[in-house]
Amino acid sequence: MQQAMTRLAVLGILLVNQTLVAFGWNPLPFSEEEIYEGVSAVVLAAVAVWNWWKNNSVTKEAQEADRILKASKDDKARWK
Repeated sequence: MQQAMTRLAVLGILLVNQTLVAFGWNPLPFSEEEIYEGVSAVVLAAVAVWNWWKNNSVTKEAQEADRILKASKDDKARWK
């Protein structure tokens, strides 16, 4: 229910925004370039956090450790 209300609120805001733009009013005090730069910065930050969060095993030792860990988890699952 909360997701539906959120989607409805966002739709309402977008409809009001589009109506104001159609009548020649600029409801947002930002230029298109500033919006582009802001969105780019947010996407950059999100990708940076996502890459930091993921386990990126680059070295051979780390890859071998990942294989051992996976095998260990598989053995535990088999004995349950």
